[in-house]
Order: sequence, then C-alpha cells, then structure tokens
Amino acid sequence: MILNGLDIGVLVAYTLILLFVAYWVSREKPGHEKNANDYFLASKSLPWWAIGASLIAANISAEQIIGMSGSGYVIGMGIAAYELMAAITLIVIAKYFLPIFLAKGIYTMPQFLENRYDGRVRTIMAIFWLALYTFVNLTSVLYLGSLAISQFLGVDMLYGMLFLVLFSMAYSVYGGLKAVAMTDIVQVIMLVLGGLFVSYLALNQISGDTGVVQGFVTLMEKAPEKFDMILSKDNPNYISLPGISVLIGGLWIMNISYWGFNQYIIQRALAAKSLQEAQKGMAFAAYVKLFVPIIVVLPGICAVVLAPDLAKADQAYPEMMKLLPHGLLGVAFAALVAAIASSLSSMSNSISTIFTMDIYKKLVNPEASEHKLVFVGRATALIAMVIAILLAKPLVGQSQQAFQFIQEFTGFFTPGIVVIFLFGFFWKKASANSALAAAIGSVVFSALFYKFLPEFPFIDRVGVVFVLCCIVAAAITLLGGTKEQANAIHLDDVSFKTTSGFNIASVGVVLILVAIYATWW
Repeated sequence: MILNGLDIGVLVAYTLILLFVAYWVSREKPGHEKNANDYFLASKSLPWWAIGASLIAANISAEQIIGMSGSGYVIGMGIAAYELMAAITLIVIAKYFLPIFLAKGIYTMPQFLENRYDGRVRTIMAIFWLALYTFVNLTSVLYLGSLAISQFLGVDMLYGMLFLVLFSMAYSVYGGLKAVAMTDIVQVIMLVLGGLFVSYLALNQISGDTGVVQGFVTLMEKAPEKFDMILSKDNPNYISLPGISVLIGGLWIMNISYWGFNQYIIQRALAAKSLQEAQKGMAFAAYVKLFVPIIVVLPGICAVVLAPDLAKADQAYPEMMKLLPHGLLGVAFAALVAAIASSLSSMSNSISTIFTMDIYKKLVNPEASEHKLVFVGRATALIAMVIAILLAKPLVGQSQQAFQFIQEFTGFFTPGIVVIFLFGFFWKKASANSALAAAIGSVVFSALFYKFLPEFPFIDRVGVVFVLCCIVAAAITLLGGTKEQANAIHLDDVSFKTTSGFNIASVGVVLILVAIYATWW
C-alpha cells in the first residue's frame, strides 16, 4: 500500500466534508417534497460559478486524468487538442445552441428531439444515450478509477469500484442534480490543487530540484517529439491525431456533440437561473479548459522521462503521484477520487433523468406522480451502477489507452447526432425520417470505414461520415417533400443576444488559443 495513515486521514476528511456539503445543499423547506424539477434540474437555480465548476468536474474524471495522461505518455502534448478545442466549442454552444434549449424549457436532449421531430426519434436516441452512458462512460470511469485505487491501497479492483459507487451514490441519489453541482465546486478545487502538485513535483524532479522552469526546459530537451501539437504523417501516432485535421476536421464534430448535445454535460446549463447565468458558466468553464493540459497531460509527458518502462500507458498518472510526499499524496489522491466520484454522480443522474423522463414517463406511466418520478430516477441510477460494475473490466480492461477507446467508440455515433441537431436547428424542412436516417447511417458508415479502412484516422472518419450523413439526411428530406415541418424551430423567436462580458470572454478565449497554437506549431 502506497498511502499511509496521514494520506488516508486526508481522504476521510475530504469524504466527510463533501457529504456534509451535499446534504446541506439538498435540504428542503419544511413541508416541501422534492419533485422532478428539484431532482433533475436543481429547481433551475444554479448560478454561473456552480455551472462552470460542475461542467469541469463532470468532464474531468478518471478517463480524462488517467486516460489522457496515458495518451500524453504515448502521443504527447498533441492530445491536448481535445481540451483546447473544447474551450472555443463551449463558447459556440453558449452563443448559438443554449438559447434554443432554454427557450424550449426541456429536461433532456431526447425530449428536445421529440419537440423538433417526433416520438420515434426521442425514443431511439434515449435508448442510445442510455446504452452509451452505461456501457461506455460509466464502465470506463469505474475501471480506471478502481485501477488507481488498487495501485495505491493494494486492494482488489472490485473493492475500489464498490467504494467509488457507494461514495458517489451517497449524495447524488439523495440530493439529485443540485447536490452534484454544488459539491462539484469542492471537487474542482481539489482537482486543480492535486493536479498542480503532481505536475510541480514531477518537473522539479526532472530538473534535479532546480525548479519547474528548468524541469520544463529539460523535459523538452529529452522528449522534444512529445511537444508536437500538429503531428506529421510519419509520426506513429498520426492515426490518433491526424495533423491539421485536428483543427479543421472531425474533432469539431466530436466536441460539438460532447459539449452541446451530451445530457450529463448540458444538463448543468439547463438548470441555470437564466440564459445569462448559463452562458457565463460556460465561458468560465472555457477558461478552465485552457489550463487543464497542465493538470492531465503534462504528468504523462513527465513520466516518459521519469518512468519510461511502464507496462501500460494508463499507469503514467498514478506513477507520477508517487512522487508526492505523504499528506500531499493524500490531497492528490482525494482529488483523483473527487474527479471520479463527480463524473459517476453526473452520469448516473443523467441516466436516471433520461430513463425517467423519456422512457418511464413517456412510454410506461404518463400519469406518474412527482414522488414516483423521483423514486424511479433514484432506482435507475443504482441499477446503472450495478451494471457498470459487472461490465467494467470485460469492456475496458483490454484497452491500452482508455481515452482513445472512448473516443473511438463514441465516434461511431457522433456524426449522426450532430447532423440531427444541426438540421433540426437550422433547416425547417428537415424531417423525422431524415433524422433517423442520419442516426442509422452514422453507425453503418463508421462500421464500414472501421472494417475496410482500419488505418484511416478515426477523427478523419468522423468528419467524412458527418458529410455522408448530411447528404443522406438532405436526400431523405427532399425526397419526402420540401414543406416546412410542423415542429420546425423558428429562430426568429429565440434571442441570441449576449452580454458584453460574455463577448469579451469569447474574444479572450480565442486569442489565448491562437497564442498557444502559434507558440507550439
């Protein structure tokens, strides 16, 4: 066991503080029983700082910290393109997509699709998202989180999974989204502190205790190939990050789908006090994303120098954590547990929201009471966790880079999802049949590429499949007649105006991104 009594004491203290905060914010006024709006959308009361912190906490979990650090070990700083591109994507989502969602007053993404298309699209996409979140996202987070716990505590991975599930469920099942979002503020603080400690000590050791600046210079001298932001075709990792396509191709589709149409991400913005609060929260998250590579990618690159012979790339971050002295190691380990628990609670809450509102209430019991909806939501979250525990090792354990496994799998569905939403937003004639064709075409085209062109970079595949799905959806719409659909969105009714503060923040994000890429090109 790597942790000592002091480290475990820090972890226990953190756990107790988090549970106290969760139960404190989840209290109800005397005589008021928690209803669906309270449980799934935090009574639409979240301020911008809670939204921004919760977005980051939901995003950065085991697959991000351990998985992306592992990709940093193999690929290098180029993998940070996911983080940097996410920053500008958040601004785009906040400006152009979020006003439409909030104007519709929805609970879930499938509900929006029914409002725009029909019930078939809602049900099919609800089932898809339930499967994706349960069998890919939950399993990945649980597996990687339990892997880290087993390395540090010397226990079987099953016990690590049980601890993570019980910890995250202890507050999220009772308190719902409000408990998740408000505790995420504590989680993000721990996450940033823990990540900075790891990066600082890793760089300092590389420099021979002469400081982090010298450590960074030495790291660049010893592993210069790990700092290429745009990979050339002769780079062995080109298939994962295909050069300039990262900036202008399929990664945009991946990011727009994840940050704009992903239930467990966008649900925070749907719970905002107002559109302005939601937009400010997403701008705040965009700035934080610019600095995430320091926390999750840099330790993996440091491991190239400090631990060059790792059996698996995903061991890089836990290996770097071992550099911390006891006490700080407890803080870093608590930060890792915080990130994992936050994502688990976010995903389970979104699974319960989709199942309850899009499957149970829509198809099983339309007259269900508020009390019944909350009960079904809690039961669904618990069942999803049990399934994830059973399937985590068989599904994720064979992958060398878990982060790439997640991206590769979700890339089969992402192009179709983006086509469905973009056509729904901006083309009044787009039909339900065209939406279903895009969803099916996305899987079929992606599978064909995967089978017959396995060396074709998956990011490029996502971009090409997106174009093909656009063609299929447009053809189906035109063949079915060009009349405006009854559920078409009239953008004239939606206000896209933003505050001067949001506009300034947007320009700042863009300028920082340009400076980063100009420096590392």
